[in-house]
Amino acid sequence: MTAMGERVAAAIKQAGMTQKEAAAKVSMKADALSRALSGQRGLAAIELADLAELLHADLHYLITGEADPSRITISARHDYDSDTGQRSVSGAVADSTVVGDICLAYKQVEGSGDAQAPVALPRTAQEARESLGANFVPDFMLRLQRLGVDVVRVEQLSTSYSFTISDRPVIALNSSGNWFYENWSLAHELGHLALGHVGVMPGQTNTDACESQANAFAAELLLPAAEMKSLDWSKISRAEFAAFLWEWGVSTGAVKNRLGALQIIVPQHLIELLEWKTQKVLRYYWNGNRQPFLDRITERMTQAAQRHFPEWLKDGHLNAIAAGRMHKNTLAWMLEVDADELEVEEPAPRKLRSADELSALLG
Repeated sequence: MTAMGERVAAAIKQAGMTQKEAAAKVSMKADALSRALSGQRGLAAIELADLAELLHADLHYLITGEADPSRITISARHDYDSDTGQRSVSGAVADSTVVGDICLAYKQVEGSGDAQAPVALPRTAQEARESLGANFVPDFMLRLQRLGVDVVRVEQLSTSYSFTISDRPVIALNSSGNWFYENWSLAHELGHLALGHVGVMPGQTNTDACESQANAFAAELLLPAAEMKSLDWSKISRAEFAAFLWEWGVSTGAVKNRLGALQIIVPQHLIELLEWKTQKVLRYYWNGNRQPFLDRITERMTQAAQRHFPEWLKDGHLNAIAAGRMHKNTLAWMLEVDADELEVEEPAPRKLRSADELSALLG
């Protein structure tokens, strides 16, 4: 098998297809694809392009083994099917358009003086914890911004993504309102960025390893082993466990997986709660939500559902619009309003010269 054949074969496997299925979807005979992958025949340009599109793979990578230097490569948080052991991003195709719109918003202020300077990211979860500061989870997004990592939140995405544009690290999230899932997504994508992962998408040969590493980074960032092991779980009540979920900003599922990975034994009453949905545990046992007229759980959900773009990026567009360098369409999209209804400072329209003035100039 040729090197290119190996990359295509790996991309087919990562996409959860057989070679026969992939061949049928690109109108190739299974035998022809098999011989192409083994080096017995070449792959026509159109065949390779069709395969790259089908598998959501980087065509430049399939050909050369290297990422396309002119392309912004994104990494995604994958869904994992424990029954099949397969990872996938079911919304990758639709998401690519939204990510492209986000990248355009950055590109439009590139070189304008409004763009933020590149940053040096922490390389380990421990370094990230130290850089983010104590009790960072309640304002995770703000702490990341201070660290030099931009966070964008829009409802059109199916999962979270990370990428670097103009040397600026960016994490893009779905505005689902699920705040504990969002915290894990932020930690997971920060892991991709900090560990130097590029293009962690279906069809890439290193997807499984990179996803495992990003999850390990997130686990150590949000549920550090030393602190988890220092707790006396045998004495933690239901109310104390609910407070733990709230303060640490994690789900029951994340805690269950972390306890299992660290081989920490917990009492029966916590084993039962670990099978509950996170919101159910909080509604039943968290004392912080029992003050009259105060629903902090819903408040946190509402905050996690709000559309968000960095302030500096929006300011950059405002400045460019005021200077006449840019139309307000992208800013309107970021703010989720109609461009015609967006009232921003724009340059005064140029005054048209009269026929007499033009004649005087020409005379």
